[in-house]
Amino acid sequence: MSRPRILIVGAGFAGYRAARTLSRLTRQQADITLLNPTDHFLYLPLLPQVAVGILEPRRVTVSLPGTLRRVRLVLGEAEADGIDLDARTVRYRDPEGGHGTLGYDRLVLAVGSVNKLLPVPGVAENAHGFRGLPEALYLRDHVTRQIELAAGEDDPRTRAARCTFVVVGAGYTGTEVAAQGQLFTDALVRRRPLGDGVRPRWLLLDIASRVLPELDEKLSHTADQVLRQRGVDIRTGTSVREATDGGVLLSDGEFVESRTLVWCVGVRPDPLVEGIGQPLERGRLIVDPYLQVPGHHEVFACGDAAAVPDLDNPGQFTAMTAQHAWRQGEVAARNVAASLGIGSRRPYRHRDLGLVVDLGGVKAAANPLGVSLSGPLAGAVARGYHLAAMPGNRLRVAADWLLDAVLPRQGVQLGLVRSWSVPLDTASPEPARVPERQPSARAPEQSEATEGQS
Repeated sequence: MSRPRILIVGAGFAGYRAARTLSRLTRQQADITLLNPTDHFLYLPLLPQVAVGILEPRRVTVSLPGTLRRVRLVLGEAEADGIDLDARTVRYRDPEGGHGTLGYDRLVLAVGSVNKLLPVPGVAENAHGFRGLPEALYLRDHVTRQIELAAGEDDPRTRAARCTFVVVGAGYTGTEVAAQGQLFTDALVRRRPLGDGVRPRWLLLDIASRVLPELDEKLSHTADQVLRQRGVDIRTGTSVREATDGGVLLSDGEFVESRTLVWCVGVRPDPLVEGIGQPLERGRLIVDPYLQVPGHHEVFACGDAAAVPDLDNPGQFTAMTAQHAWRQGEVAARNVAASLGIGSRRPYRHRDLGLVVDLGGVKAAANPLGVSLSGPLAGAVARGYHLAAMPGNRLRVAADWLLDAVLPRQGVQLGLVRSWSVPLDTASPEPARVPERQPSARAPEQSEATEGQS
């Protein structure tokens, strides 16, 4: 008899963990195939450090072929209408536009999430997303270029606009981008002064009443203090009404002249799951506590694209976080193996052991085991947590941190990524090529457009 075929779609936190666990549990008793657009797992929490030059890009990537020895990798993305649960097949498109079909006996959907766009005029055309390496590399080049152009600018108004950076969304990503970004641009300006005492200005906007609203108030207060002391202009209760190539119109009517808008409002489940035709919960595929799709015992889902019941809070679902995705990947793998007669299945239940927010330098906010920490001690805990959580490259990451502590960063543009190749709407299968923006200092007329919510 042929060996059962296990197909895993997506190699984010959930998919990578599922593949690694299954390769160990099945011990070649099953054929495991992993379908993913890239050949690596991306450790997203350290992406802000790539954007400011602390870490080299490959430090936050873990090779799939190099670490999943008994897993077959197929490069490609599942097509929006390509999952046929009755035929047990998945159609996909490879990176060069070719098409293929994969069959399965067990399917693990771990397609993750994409940028969450809001109906705010001008955002899709003028904002930069922050979901992957291309976006991080583009942002680093873009910020460096704005500082360099500002240094050679004679007009004070244009110089100030180029040195103003607006980040929308004060969750994990937005807070870390603003915190790291202020340190990065301050360092660039020290080596190339702007004149007239001009200093880079970072604005962090959120419609919530505080930064990091998803965390407890102590961590939020710690992060708020660090950012304000560093010079970050925090605007809570504020959102974007309109974005233009010359700046951002805020919900309070103020127009901020800027050439940089970083969109960190949040994420939404990958729209791929909508085409499956199964019940959804706010775009996420509903599963039972064993991560199985009701009515299809051979289909499992985990991570951001799955609505997993929170057994400790009846009637609720687990949050879309990397911690949940990582642990759900392991549970999904064990339950897939159990369905093949290997081991026993178990429901997903997770006890939160704490959270960390890296704020750059030696500063962080952390609450390991519920104990709130700040300052250098929290910074050490945050970096220790990331080293322990990363499935590879630990020595290289630690080496980059050490070098960053003793050597100045190299503030140069690489020119590897253009703006049209990193569209904000990452869910679009055929993104339009957006030309480089031409700067304009003219403020728009007052708009009555829908106000954005972060």
